[in-house]
Amino acid sequence: MKRIYFITAMTCMTMLGIMFGIFNLMNANGPRNHLTVGFIYDNDESTPYTYNFSLAKDALEKKYGDKVDILVCSNVLDEEMEEPVRELAEAGCDIIFFNGYSELVPQLAQEYPGIQFCQTSYMDMTDVKVPANYHTFKGEAYQGRYVSGIAAGMKIKQMISDGVITEDQAVIGFVAAFPTSEVISGYTAFILGVRSIVPTATMRVCYTHTWSSYVLEKSAAQQLIEDGCVIISQHTDTIGPAIACEEASSRGTVYFVGYNQSMSEVAPKTSLITSRICWEPYVLAAVEAVRTNKDIESVVSGRIHGTDVSAGFGNGWVEMIDMNQQVIAPGTEDAMNSAIDQFIRGNSSFVFRGDYTGINPNDPSDTINLRNGFVENENSSFPTFNYILTDIITIEEIRQ
Repeated sequence: MKRIYFITAMTCMTMLGIMFGIFNLMNANGPRNHLTVGFIYDNDESTPYTYNFSLAKDALEKKYGDKVDILVCSNVLDEEMEEPVRELAEAGCDIIFFNGYSELVPQLAQEYPGIQFCQTSYMDMTDVKVPANYHTFKGEAYQGRYVSGIAAGMKIKQMISDGVITEDQAVIGFVAAFPTSEVISGYTAFILGVRSIVPTATMRVCYTHTWSSYVLEKSAAQQLIEDGCVIISQHTDTIGPAIACEEASSRGTVYFVGYNQSMSEVAPKTSLITSRICWEPYVLAAVEAVRTNKDIESVVSGRIHGTDVSAGFGNGWVEMIDMNQQVIAPGTEDAMNSAIDQFIRGNSSFVFRGDYTGINPNDPSDTINLRNGFVENENSSFPTFNYILTDIITIEEIRQ
């Protein structure tokens, strides 16, 4: 009898052990009750680019509440990335988002395979080998740029019709940080959007060679205004260009088209509209993937390139905000919506297309003819159009 009891007890213990193991396995593979999420910003929320990115953090807090702990490191330079990454990793982060551009991130990801590293893309990731826990993402900004160009073109068309300017004076100014393909793709889409409405429009681009300098950006915008530009836009990170437009009223109204953040408060008389990349869809989906123990790319909705993802209007990754009804030209919204509808339907081939020739600024022997078109973000979330359109775009530096 004692032996029978012993066997029965051992059997019960074995069964309990199996059940406990199954429970742990199910719990390990099931949804997590709590996550720690890290954000590393190249600037702080006082700048438009970082402020716009921080909206994803706000959306995360709103959705998950106390189910997530959020840790933020701001004003982190590329070369100083290692220390904050290690701090967040040691603090228990399950996933870390980066809005900057650093080659250190994929290197560090290899040391922390249990953490997902998600960085806004800074280079063409086609055929680039990266750790499985390293991901890149970016909204297809050229779509918003093109639609912004339509809004600018409609305003210029109105100015021509009202006799404010002539067709020869349809000149756009663009304050640009660096001559990278990301910046070039954006301002090219912008001027092509303008020219879809005003075929005679041209563009002058002034480089600041820095992402964030209020003084240089404002100075570049003022220079473009002095050179006769009637609308200014930017791919830099301060409100300087918008302020320059608002202060230029004594020379005649110069309108402003924004990027990332509404400029209505700082330029209420001249701001036309703003396009922004919406980081929220990716950040929310990536966190949900980690929470439910799934691959990020199986949860994110977009154009998947391995562990790299991009998307535009159709997936809510790009949007137009801050339409100033006081100064926008009649018919602008309908014209913009017509283009947006095409993007949503998956048609973007009309953007980089036309009787244009472009030259690679890094290699003059490399040229492109846009009669057959160019499809942006086809294989990478990082923009790859890197050609200056001759005859319609002029490059200049800030005058000292």
